[in-house]
Amino acid sequence: MSDANGAAVARVALDGEMTIYRAADLKATVLDALRKTRVLELDLSGVTELDTAGLQVLMLAKQTAHAGQRELRLVKHSPAVLEIFDMLDLGAFFGDALLMHA
Repeated sequence: MSDANGAAVARVALDGEMTIYRAADLKATVLDALRKTRVLELDLSGVTELDTAGLQVLMLAKQTAHAGQRELRLVKHSPAVLEIFDMLDLGAFFGDALLMHA
């Protein structure tokens, strides 16, 4: 897949719980995928729970992408992700379009 500028876009779908119990594995998965591409999309549609550890993984990935002049896009935010982003007002931090579910 490529974006409007012709850059290759890799997509990784995350599913299940993004919690302290999986944070180390998720961190390794996301950072490894980020190292392999200039543009990475994280599909969050399958995320059923997000706690502070999972949120820290997403924030670290965003900061790592920025520091490495790469792009990280969060897409298809699940209701669990939207709830946390809304509660903590994180939409601007991540800078991705948030589609609010009815």
